[in-house]
Amino acid sequence: MLVVIGGLPATGKTALARLPAAKIGAVHVRVDTIEQALVRSGPARHPVGPAGYVVGSAEEQLRQGLSVIAEPVNPPAVTRGARRDAAVRAGVPWVEVEVVCSDPAEQRRRVASRSVDIPGLPLPDWEEVVGRQYEPWNRERIVVDTAGTAPEESPAALVRAITVNS
Repeated sequence: MLVVIGGLPATGKTALARLPAAKIGAVHVRVDTIEQALVRSGPARHPVGPAGYVVGSAEEQLRQGLSVIAEPVNPPAVTRGARRDAAVRAGVPWVEVEVVCSDPAEQRRRVASRSVDIPGLPLPDWEEVVGRQYEPWNRERIVVDTAGTAPEESPAALVRAITVNS
């Protein structure tokens, strides 16, 4: 199964992806990690562009029978379609999850207080987050609002939703 967790920075995607991945034994594919590896290798600079999304499609892992929780921002609809297409080619079901924080003040606090857990990765400031082009989702998905919720509380609801949809 492929679970794609998308949403703007500081909505809680990473926290939401890590716990269910461990619980169901899925591979956690984090595009930030891939993009920073591309930058460290020399030819790329931030913003990396579509390369991280292409490398992180996880199609090979899906073909091997592994479940994957992919965690990109997924701002344009075309990247969402590419991940869905990888699941279709691998012959596995997929679920899309959009993570939002409906409280802008809370999300802004998160942006300001985040620490880098990937060495060298530049984190966006609030102006970059709100100024980012983020196309609306136009198809069925699970929406998880992390406003007012501790990160460890949201994954339980997501695991239930994944189980129902798989």
